[in-house]
Amino acid sequence: MALTYASYLKVGKLLSLQKPQSEGPMHDEMLFVIIHQTYELWFKQVLHEVDHLIRLIFAGEKKIPHTLKRIGTIFKVLVHQWDILETMTPLEFLSFRESLQTASGFQSVQFKELEFVFGYKRRELLSVFNENSTEYKRLVDRLAQPSVWDGFLALLKRAGYPIPKEHSDRISDGPTVPSMEIQNILRNVYRSDPKLCDICEALIDIDEGVQEWRYHHVKMVERTIGGRQGTGGSSGAAYLRGTLFNPFFPDLWAIRSNLDGAHES
Repeated sequence: MALTYASYLKVGKLLSLQKPQSEGPMHDEMLFVIIHQTYELWFKQVLHEVDHLIRLIFAGEKKIPHTLKRIGTIFKVLVHQWDILETMTPLEFLSFRESLQTASGFQSVQFKELEFVFGYKRRELLSVFNENSTEYKRLVDRLAQPSVWDGFLALLKRAGYPIPKEHSDRISDGPTVPSMEIQNILRNVYRSDPKLCDICEALIDIDEGVQEWRYHHVKMVERTIGGRQGTGGSSGAAYLRGTLFNPFFPDLWAIRSNLDGAHES
């Protein structure tokens, strides 16, 4: 049988996966389901790209900027998807909210994987999932894998920069911690190495994109449910506000305050 558009993309199966739970169902629940399913598809693609990026870095390949640009562009799309969800009024959301029961975006294992691969690792998040679940095992694997920041430091070391052993010889299972030694090296990168400087700026673009996504998420929740408790028992907007301004690459942000005389690419 010849391959067709529908059979290649499994369109029939894909379009059968939207199952609103509300009685009726309520009209706006379909939008809610599709937006969140689309987010999960994009999260899958970002993880696919990040895994590729880390392989490129450790293999010494040169297509790193291209992959970083793609990841950053995907996050621009993810930010704008909130605009679509914000066309739903608070009453429209409340019309089906109870049907979500204990389901919560906090349970998205792929977004936690994204945080881990970018270096924002927190072992306590494993407790959200059953120890025998696939989700738990995926996060344990991510904790043990090098992050994008680990790969970037390896790239700097390979380029001849004196990365301290405590940063280059082990894979951390916690969040990236700012380092004055690394910041001094990064200032030298900005002053003398345009190609690596461009990679630094691409990492900043991604970090800023994720923070913008988080901010829009907070504002969408605030305009939809205000200060109410979130689904699944989370604190809603209050919890989300606590995730703001926690960059993946703190050293790249810290050096902005004193880059006098740095190279302008």
